[in-house]
Amino acid sequence: MEKCLLLGNGGREAVIAEYVSKDYKLYSIMPYENPSIVEYTKKSEGKYVIGNPFDKKFVKKFIQEEQIENCIISSDNLLQEGLIDLARSLGLKTFGPTSKGSKIEWSKTYALDIVQKIAPEMIIKNINVTNEEDLRKAIENYSDDSFVVKPEGLTGGKGVKVGGIHFKGKEEGYEYAKSCLKTSGNVIIQDKVEGREFTVTGLTDGKHIVVTPTTFDYPYRFDEDKGPGTGGMGCLGFENGLLPFLTEEDIKICKDLMQKTIEYVNKDNLEFNGVIYGGFFKCENGIKFIEFNARFGDPESLNILNAIETPFKELFENIQKQTLSEKNCKFSKINTFTLYVVTPNYAISSSKEPIKFILKKEEIEKQGVKIYFSSTKQIEGENYESVGNSRLFAVVAKDKTMEDAKTRVYKAIEGNIDNELHYRKDIGNMYVH
Repeated sequence: MEKCLLLGNGGREAVIAEYVSKDYKLYSIMPYENPSIVEYTKKSEGKYVIGNPFDKKFVKKFIQEEQIENCIISSDNLLQEGLIDLARSLGLKTFGPTSKGSKIEWSKTYALDIVQKIAPEMIIKNINVTNEEDLRKAIENYSDDSFVVKPEGLTGGKGVKVGGIHFKGKEEGYEYAKSCLKTSGNVIIQDKVEGREFTVTGLTDGKHIVVTPTTFDYPYRFDEDKGPGTGGMGCLGFENGLLPFLTEEDIKICKDLMQKTIEYVNKDNLEFNGVIYGGFFKCENGIKFIEFNARFGDPESLNILNAIETPFKELFENIQKQTLSEKNCKFSKINTFTLYVVTPNYAISSSKEPIKFILKKEEIEKQGVKIYFSSTKQIEGENYESVGNSRLFAVVAKDKTMEDAKTRVYKAIEGNIDNELHYRKDIGNMYVH
């Protein structure tokens, strides 16, 4: 059985670990023992080490000593830092873009420039600002806070702020934009548009794209979409692969843009394979582009991979051979439901003080759901501890109806997790009509 290295340690990597471990011996470098990745590594008879996955000398030594043949990376920071480039230089087959390929995510201005060339009608009016004087002028163009502030670089899904939601009034928006400007040297001020936000995920071999079932994310911290933006508190995937407000034509428009973007990025060399994930608005005057990601979303990946029918090894091999198609990459017609459980401080406080909690994992899984750990390590038995101040674990179900999947998840966690832990009670209530 071939060996496959997975770098990264969040919930997204936990679900990737599950599917990779079915066909490969799983190897991993983690800064702490993610219980899910540890479990799947052991099941596959692979190996994990605790260390810094950004340390290229350490990663190189591990690859060479263990004679690893394949590498998968779906972490934005690791991609930006060129860990796929390192794996390729050592002769590994890889899933994920090079640092240059992943620039469509870590440089918003680069992505906007590409879309401006390919599909200008999908661009929302924006200004790329590089100094405070121009920033003041840009914001003075608005009569109120009907604008969006976008940092240039990676922010883990938490940096974009929308006027009237994340900041109140022009001055507050200006101050936030000024802080972004100081951090990276430029910031994007964009018109606020009315529409339905959605994402489209595509698997790509560098030539072809297969669109996965479309998912609906709940990015706000509290019920009724209130509070600060987060990495995602829950996610839905519907059996027909669409969202209720989308059509097949809407998806085709997005896929065409993503296809042309991949062709543009790969025009000189193969810089991009793996996952391209686009954020869009459906507006009265058409589909508008928000941003690209160069890897699986989290929690979206939990829904998508739990709906995939094709063995991961087959998917990986077709990506290597550039023979990926809808015939050899298939998904079940199933409803998927994901709920994230978080620390009380998540997205509210910067405190990273570890929180100890009890989780009855076996009791939860008896309800026919899966648990994927993220920023958590196991102390002993049912005792766990948070790592940092992020999401702790996700609970996922799939079923013939969305209501049944949702009911199973909420029923599974009742009485089986500490009361002090937080989660949204309304995931799936607001079906996206």
